[in-house]
Amino acid sequence: MAGRVQGLLRGLTASRTEFEAVQERRRTQRSGCCPVDQAEDRHRVTVAGVLRSVTLRSRQTVPALEAELYDGTGALRLVWLGRREIPGIHPGRRLRVTGMVSEDGGTATMYNPRYELLADDG
Repeated sequence: MAGRVQGLLRGLTASRTEFEAVQERRRTQRSGCCPVDQAEDRHRVTVAGVLRSVTLRSRQTVPALEAELYDGTGALRLVWLGRREIPGIHPGRRLRVTGMVSEDGGTATMYNPRYELLADDG
């Protein structure tokens, strides 16, 4: 009983960020995808989450569209080389991506991932 009350109180006092992280983790679990914090270097995985940012950057004269995918457990940098924009890829959009994870400057990164735009399930 005490644990239930503590959980209720924690839920009432949780910050919006904590609440959103819990929601994203639940969506990831329901989707059957690998949590970002468990994606290992040099392994092919499928992860799902929400895009927190999308930025156009140049990488040695080649355009690159970079995005940060967040699933409540962590963030994964997505990089599409040779792309300036991709229809449907914008902050706040939910997607599922598949590809090889690599460590780039200490950040988990997936280059040219296969992606699927997801509906927001609220």
